[in-house]
Amino acid sequence: MKVTIITVAYNSAATIVEALASVAQQTHPDIEHIVVDGGSTDDSLALIAAHGQRIARLVSEPDDGIYDAMNKGLRLATGELIGFLNSDDTFASDDTIAQVARAASVGQPDAVFGDLVYVDPARSRPLVRYWRAGNFSLAKLRLGWMPPHPTLYTRRDVIERVGCFDATLKIAADYEFMLRLLVRPGLKVTYIPKVLVKMRLGGASNQSIKAMLRKSSEDLRAMRKHRVGGVVALLFKNLRKLPQFWAQPHHEITAR
Repeated sequence: MKVTIITVAYNSAATIVEALASVAQQTHPDIEHIVVDGGSTDDSLALIAAHGQRIARLVSEPDDGIYDAMNKGLRLATGELIGFLNSDDTFASDDTIAQVARAASVGQPDAVFGDLVYVDPARSRPLVRYWRAGNFSLAKLRLGWMPPHPTLYTRRDVIERVGCFDATLKIAADYEFMLRLLVRPGLKVTYIPKVLVKMRLGGASNQSIKAMLRKSSEDLRAMRKHRVGGVVALLFKNLRKLPQFWAQPHHEITAR
């Protein structure tokens, strides 16, 4: 099974090498790695050239934000299964994509996803949050549940029917995309009960109070659009994060 991994980058010199190495070390033999750079002005492009041994396609040009860049990657993707690895994230193990491909080959699900951990390499105890997703159900979706987007891999033919990210949303387009996907009648989804991605703490949605409020507003807009709830569902969505700060995965996770 050919798996496309899309990495979106902009001035990511501090982290891009680790992300590229994480893809290069994957044991799955058929990977298409697409890197979409937003016209970086730091050393990102030089580092990509030096360490991107497994890159199949590199695009470097200005874009209209992260979701516009992600859409560029989607339009270039030729894999049967498509997912994203952020430029400051890494896979949890060298066989992560092999696990994803195996899960996608059993019963031909439309999408697969797993668990995620947030790490902060600057801390003595780098594991900050453990996001155990659990199985999907529409009832949970209406109570603010969502899968970790960096662990989600979707069949290309399904994405072609569902559509790309709504780039008018600046922070929550990934959530809106997942709602649009998951509310489809007859959708088959497989949960992999393992940590698939290590995500560095931070992100656009947590950079300021203003960003957090905008994200909540966009989340609510997405929920109402797809009829999975309103203010109560949004409250539950945020409350679901709290147990992640003291939950622990069943096996050791390092920061790098």
